[in-house]
Amino acid sequence: MNESSRRMRSHSPRRAVVWTAILAIAALAVVAAGGAYGADFGFPALTMRTDADGQQTYTVNIQILLLMTALTLLPGALMIMTSFTRIVIVLAILRQAMGLNQTPSNQVLIGLALFLTMFVMAPVFEKLYDDAIEPYLNEEATQKQALTRAGKPMREFMMAQTRSADLNLFVSLKGDNKIAEYDQVPFSVLIPAFITSELKTAFQIGFLLFIPFLIIDLVVASVLMAMGMMMLSPMMISLPFKIMLFVLVDGWTLTIGTLASSFLV
Repeated sequence: MNESSRRMRSHSPRRAVVWTAILAIAALAVVAAGGAYGADFGFPALTMRTDADGQQTYTVNIQILLLMTALTLLPGALMIMTSFTRIVIVLAILRQAMGLNQTPSNQVLIGLALFLTMFVMAPVFEKLYDDAIEPYLNEEATQKQALTRAGKPMREFMMAQTRSADLNLFVSLKGDNKIAEYDQVPFSVLIPAFITSELKTAFQIGFLLFIPFLIIDLVVASVLMAMGMMMLSPMMISLPFKIMLFVLVDGWTLTIGTLASSFLV
């Protein structure tokens, strides 16, 4: 038994090598057959057509593949190329300032930020549809022309919200001396500059929202300390006053209105 098991162990690596070689030969045969008979049955997903004007367009299968790939990147584009980042950060800071860790919940805040983003970005999306998507669907523009037209309204929106200092920073980091005007700034430079400006603006608005609630916390803590109630949590006492103040001044309307108007140029 020991000798037979040793023989089986000694032959097992050889068998693995043999099977690997067989699979490699079979794969090469399939590739060769595909190359030889590609003209007969073809691979339509890998073909490309040249139009009369010299522009190259891909087949429908490649277009669908590119569309599905773009849809996977849509959530990231929504967060970094729209007003979503500023809105959701300000709402999160507001909840933290009020001392409400889980109310409103994350789902409510994200839903509110999403629909407020759709409201703010509605003019941009309408212009994008009219200039790029509708002509492409009506076969009045090619893919390249549609993408170029779609980038123009997004560029105008991001440029209006981007600070010159942030934009110049990333232009200098890229080291591209050919950029003479802001219209020539590529999206690889504009997007990080836009995100940096959005973060700065969001924290500025959040700081202003934090001050009234901080004053209430300081007043309540001073009163409790003067009364000798050091064991009583100031957060528990100040929370009803902060909620009452926020409701009396119609805080949600003021906050959402301030966020929406902050994107107006």
